[in-house]
Amino acid sequence: MTRPDAPIGRKRVLTPSPVAARAAELGIDIIHATRVDEAVTAKIAAAKPDVAAIVAYGGLIPRAALDVPPHGWINLHFSLLPAWRGAAPVQRAVMAGDDVTGAVTFLLEEGLDTGPVFGTLTVGVGPEDTAGVLLERLSHSGAVLLAQTLSAVDAGSAAPQPQVGDVSLAPKLTIDDGRLHWNQPALAIGRRARGVTPEPGAWTTLYGQRVKLEPVRLRPDISDLQPGAVFLDGKSVLVGTGSHAVELTRIQPSGKKMMAAADWARGMATLESVVFE
Repeated sequence: MTRPDAPIGRKRVLTPSPVAARAAELGIDIIHATRVDEAVTAKIAAAKPDVAAIVAYGGLIPRAALDVPPHGWINLHFSLLPAWRGAAPVQRAVMAGDDVTGAVTFLLEEGLDTGPVFGTLTVGVGPEDTAGVLLERLSHSGAVLLAQTLSAVDAGSAAPQPQVGDVSLAPKLTIDDGRLHWNQPALAIGRRARGVTPEPGAWTTLYGQRVKLEPVRLRPDISDLQPGAVFLDGKSVLVGTGSHAVELTRIQPSGKKMMAAADWARGMATLESVVFE
């Protein structure tokens, strides 16, 4: 089961999801759905599954569907539950400055990511890791964990344990979550930029127009810039924050393509009095 085909690219070509494309290659029947309603539940029941594996669904499965497979629904979730329950666990972990994150497999319940845990893996979060980089890493190691969990369920050796620890929530990101607030400390700005990359993306405004940014570098050696003030230091484009400066890497002004920050700066008549809002 996966989402319906969706228009992709400038030409809006109707394209299957990666799951649907691979299932078609393998000759596996596909249920296209955006939500699990009565009709979808009936289709699932007709397939008579022993167990259901679920990854990155982003919604709650109703009780009627949860009861279909005798061994339940096993969810691969990209956090160390009960930390970061919700739709954006990796993004929120990066934004919060977590040094370690990971993935778990757990038995799905009606509550939001509340079920007992089968297996866990952990990974470190590097100082330059974006949410996209971490998700790519976790998707590969998490696939192995999910396969191991399914094998244990099949063998009758799986023993899920209740979640232990402090609960935190990871709601879905919005466009507003990507806005950088220059009066905040540089560390918080850097974490936010990495956490929203690649989606929804970091941004600010200049002269009232939105400007997209790729992750920034911390520059603790420079602390005399006002928040949002832009300064060219050799080939480095610096921006002041509530603490020390950050260095821009790539920038996409409104109506233009993404470019190196130094190229953007050279194209400006002057950076004097240029202040991100």
